[in-house]
Amino acid sequence: MNRWNFDDGGSLICGGGRGADSPERQKHLTTSAARVDIRPEHRRSFGQMSTRKRREPLDLLQGTLDLLILRTLIFGPRHGHAIARAIKHTSEHELLVEHGALYPALQRLETRRWIAGKWGVSDNNRRARFYSLTALGRRQLVEETSKWQRVATAIRRILESEPAEG
Repeated sequence: MNRWNFDDGGSLICGGGRGADSPERQKHLTTSAARVDIRPEHRRSFGQMSTRKRREPLDLLQGTLDLLILRTLIFGPRHGHAIARAIKHTSEHELLVEHGALYPALQRLETRRWIAGKWGVSDNNRRARFYSLTALGRRQLVEETSKWQRVATAIRRILESEPAEG
């Protein structure tokens, strides 16, 4: 019977059968084991948003996910999975929100009283927590949108600028 272990790089190592635990056998397995990489084709880290096209994590500035959640909830209450789906759809599949990033963000926004959560039943008849924007959240959305528009304008100016002569 084979034993399967993960090495430090996340690769799955086939470790052989009986006697695999002996120090000599372990040394042999470490140097001659068949390696099978079961990681997805691209790496995604929980707690980040990623881009599907580039297949690499997209490190966004602090507060980006909060803004996207608040903006999504302006259209009415949604459960977590529907929020992630809406962000993905609206961004034309460029932004993928991992559950490891979404649910802590929802808890953070609820703690700040920018959103309110209420248990209900989803379209597929499952119990789900539905989040809605509060009055405080609407004010925060206006403030954050204004900040992000200024940041985007400043970045656009830099990216579109001509090289300085000198």
